[in-house]
Amino acid sequence: MGTIDVWAQITTERMAKEPWMATLLRWTGRSGEVITPTVAETLASMDEADVDISLLSAWHGPKGSLISNEEVAEQIIQAPERFRGLAAVNLFDPMDAVREIRRVVDGKSFVGVRVVPWLWDLPPNDRRYYPVYAACVDAGVPFCTQIGHTGPLCRSEPGRLIPYLDDVLLDFPELKVVGGHVGFPWIDEVVSLALKYPNFYVDTSAYAVHRLPEGLVSFMRGPGASRVLFGTNWPMLSPKQCLKGLDGLGLTREQEEAFLSENAKRVFNL
Repeated sequence: MGTIDVWAQITTERMAKEPWMATLLRWTGRSGEVITPTVAETLASMDEADVDISLLSAWHGPKGSLISNEEVAEQIIQAPERFRGLAAVNLFDPMDAVREIRRVVDGKSFVGVRVVPWLWDLPPNDRRYYPVYAACVDAGVPFCTQIGHTGPLCRSEPGRLIPYLDDVLLDFPELKVVGGHVGFPWIDEVVSLALKYPNFYVDTSAYAVHRLPEGLVSFMRGPGASRVLFGTNWPMLSPKQCLKGLDGLGLTREQEEAFLSENAKRVFNL
């Protein structure tokens, strides 16, 4: 198994037209675009960078579904060897969220759950997340989230790791948590939590690897070799863009393999 991208999505028109999407695209120099890639375009981008598998996210926010679990399931059906899914749930209806995880997340096609805190403006220690964490533990799958500042013009505070994610990792020691988007500017907190909690991981989505913070790269070259996973945030960034400068990280062959695929295989039971 080659490279695994742990954060991608095939955006729908309703998601592409969200007001916050315009501010996100400003970061990537694509202002004014409506980005709704096809499955074929997604696979072509993966092939260009030798990415074997992408984990496709569903998205749900306070106003409703932006990419539904059903839409992700259809995308997986079109390329079942290349795609896995991360389910989304409605935090404002905790029991429905639990039932949806039980219905959708089978550990095979859907291999985890993702909730983006800035979209809800709720930090991850809010009580409304806790049934979701329990359901993830029951299903034996990771909970994936976003850490650090936000690209969209939304509050970054829900992405702060301490005290919010620190509380969650204390309360749910069995829960695997994958923090996406690196965690900048709180890199010291990222490293601190990863050293403290054996079930906390970080992914590099939304960053080209040559732009990763030095503190995270140093961690990857040392005790964090087994704790950092590759991600892109496709279609905002392509796998080829994100892998540019990989040789400059100074990783050993074993560390590079862990980063690109082995860690993801272990964390998501691929």
